[in-house]
Amino acid sequence: MKTLGRGGLAALLLLTSVELVVFLEVSIVNVALPALGAALAFTGTGLAWVVNAYQLTFGGFQLVAGRAADLLGRRRMFQLGIALFAVGSLVCGLAPDAITLLAGRAVQGVGAAIVVPAELAMLAAIFTEPAAYRWAFGVWSAMAAAGAGSGVALGGILTQTLGWPWIFLINVPIGLAALIASPRLLPADPPRPRSDRPRLDLLGALFGTGCLLALVFVASELPVRGWDGLILATTAITVALGALFAVNQRRHPQPILPRGLLAEREVRAGTVANALVGAAHVPAFVLLSLMLQEVMGYSAIAAGFAVLPIAVVNMVTARTLLPRAVGRYGTRTVLGAGMSLLGFALAGYALFLHAGAGFLTVVLPFSVAFAVGLPAVFVGSTASAVRAAPADQQGAASGLLNTAQRVGAALGLTGVLLAAAAWTGPEADIAGGLRVGFAIAAGLAALGTVCALVMFTRRGTDPAIATATAVQTQGADR
Repeated sequence: MKTLGRGGLAALLLLTSVELVVFLEVSIVNVALPALGAALAFTGTGLAWVVNAYQLTFGGFQLVAGRAADLLGRRRMFQLGIALFAVGSLVCGLAPDAITLLAGRAVQGVGAAIVVPAELAMLAAIFTEPAAYRWAFGVWSAMAAAGAGSGVALGGILTQTLGWPWIFLINVPIGLAALIASPRLLPADPPRPRSDRPRLDLLGALFGTGCLLALVFVASELPVRGWDGLILATTAITVALGALFAVNQRRHPQPILPRGLLAEREVRAGTVANALVGAAHVPAFVLLSLMLQEVMGYSAIAAGFAVLPIAVVNMVTARTLLPRAVGRYGTRTVLGAGMSLLGFALAGYALFLHAGAGFLTVVLPFSVAFAVGLPAVFVGSTASAVRAAPADQQGAASGLLNTAQRVGAALGLTGVLLAAAAWTGPEADIAGGLRVGFAIAAGLAALGTVCALVMFTRRGTDPAIATATAVQTQGADR
């Protein structure tokens, strides 16, 4: 399927709807945390793990899930991920106690980690015509950012009207519908002869996933615990597992990270860019929520609606301007422009947000700039990198890129929160600490601009799209 015909649109709607739900779960629980704590007797530290359990497994399993999509089938892994996500959501919604809910959140994260690389690999396989591919990736990026940006508002509405279980239970019918529709709308996985049975590197999967889980745990807990014994021990485990993973990948005949994948310039650049995208934009949402509530006096729901314009502008930009911009200027320029817009917005937050700042005069203008830049950085850091990978390694490339973004987000958020806390100090200058955090995030966005201009291929259009166009032209000539 090369173009956005009827079948292509239906497949795109399915894939991006699941993407929206997966990224909603990153932030939808934030407003419901007080209700969850009261209903299930969470401690303060335990309540933070309602968020962290999902982030931990979502970030930790994507690398191996991407490779599994290549070896075991993209549609098959997509369906497995949806099933796990729906089961985890059901467990969370019916949880009688805190431990059960945390287990359900971890299962949700594993399901999400399986879904996302399979989605990206299928987008690259379904939409082979360059214009259709650009448009499809624009819609995908809009759904991802819209999910992250609208989760707080939707979570507030569901919690106040139906109760906290429905922030999870709403995913179950969506998951069932996706499972029913996927065999009809998504291309079947190609059959493999018995002599060519896939062999997943289980030991490498254990080392790699363990390393990532430990790394995300350290990043999540360091701002709260400091360098205590548990954090030091987990850091040592992270380093040891990382070393074992590197040795294993050199020796295994079918490694999790295929040999030569990082030799592709676009994949290598996309990995660095995705880490910087995560490190810059995820802390921005957390800092903005804290600034609106802790400094400017917004309620949790009002803060959610205050950031909702980011989701709306994001979707409009991704559906209209972004595909044309990528087609005309290429992903390198789009990524650089998007990172510059993020840096501008974050610098504006750092300079002008304070207790008396107006929504229309300060919050909204910089949020609009942030919203325009966000889909640009998602597409710019991912689209050409996925297409540059060999067809049988696009799942692994997708897993690598998304892992880089989740790890970058975890490490960036940790660094920003530690810096903000250090600046706040005993004088309790909360606004000043948050502005320092925004300034650091702006600096990370500026590094992303440099990455886009230096590391990506210097062409008018991205090489993957140019190659696809050349292949189609040769086919027509024949």
